[in-house]
Amino acid sequence: MTDAPRAKPGRENPGSQSALRKLNEQRILDTLASHGTLTQAGLARVTGLSTATVSNIVKTLAAENRVETTSVTSSGRRALGVSLLDVSDVAAGIDFGRSHVRVVLARPGFRLLDEASAALPIGHRVEDSIAIAARMLTEACERTGTNPRQLLGAGIGVPGPIDHRTNRVIHGAILPDWVGIDIAEQLRSALGIPVIIDNDSNLGALAQVTWGEHQTCANLCFLKIGSGIGSGLILNGSLYYGHLGITGEIGHSTIFNQGLICRCGNRGCLETVASTFTMTQMLGHAEGRSITVEEIIDRALGGDSATLRVIDDAGVAVGHALANVANLINPEAMVIGGPLAPLGELLLDPIRRGLNRHAIPVVGENTSLHMSMLGDRAEALGAVALVLRQDASGHSPDRRKATSR
Repeated sequence: MTDAPRAKPGRENPGSQSALRKLNEQRILDTLASHGTLTQAGLARVTGLSTATVSNIVKTLAAENRVETTSVTSSGRRALGVSLLDVSDVAAGIDFGRSHVRVVLARPGFRLLDEASAALPIGHRVEDSIAIAARMLTEACERTGTNPRQLLGAGIGVPGPIDHRTNRVIHGAILPDWVGIDIAEQLRSALGIPVIIDNDSNLGALAQVTWGEHQTCANLCFLKIGSGIGSGLILNGSLYYGHLGITGEIGHSTIFNQGLICRCGNRGCLETVASTFTMTQMLGHAEGRSITVEEIIDRALGGDSATLRVIDDAGVAVGHALANVANLINPEAMVIGGPLAPLGELLLDPIRRGLNRHAIPVVGENTSLHMSMLGDRAEALGAVALVLRQDASGHSPDRRKATSR
């Protein structure tokens, strides 16, 4: 009988128990880096390791001060949450909206370091907006004592469809001045770090499964209702980009064949009846002045009948559009984000009615509908998650840039 081959001196046998344990340790560390804080049960689900193995490895990593454990609430029960301890690397997330820019900094393990936002004029120019974002990033680094050399890169959210072949915003974006411009190159030049560009709704979806309450949700639809309406899809645990990277344009699905002409050129799109732009126009017309989204929220919460009617009509139309998505992909959850989030059930109720009216009954009944708890931070948090998740996978933002959506 031949003895099993011996490992060479100074080199660990790859099949040994200690080598296997190190591989499992690294799997847990990588998972925490890409998902943030997870319970031990959550770690077991994501890594495929047994709960006993996870528990033993977490104890060792905690003793070595590589992770920390805290008591958290999971599914209504107390559990042990596991988080990476601070490391020196930092990622940035920048979200450009129709009238704002938000910048966040975070460490691996999804530890938020800093966030700030600034107002931008309607129709803001690319060069001006990028200059403001660059200044805000510098100020955030100064506030947190972050050396620019620590920055892994920046995830960038843009409110418009992006052709992943060119990384350029195409026609139909909320920011027409940004269409056709090589925004990635301008941002790299201004920020001095690698960047990854993505649609803001995709980033909102990513935020829900990293920073939000749906970390173990494998199939999710995130819908952002703002000046435009877009959605991001998480399918089988990953963002879905389709053939060209132009997915989730639910705002341009036809709701009324004889409706208003949309900015995309079609007629009766969802955006023409349910965007915040349409709502402010409709409610402001009677008063002969423009009103703000904040006024809509205040009036709705105060019980104003006209405002509630506009919200109800918009919500039912959104539910109708979401029913088509639910019938097609059968997600576990649908999450509503954007500036109308403070309305809560006032908006969710008509959306739910529209969803249940038009979805296959068994699909509608088993698709949970939620308002995002991340508010107007979701897209920026998703942007920083884009960098953190790919860094944990072993790919630098610069390397991923060539294939990023």
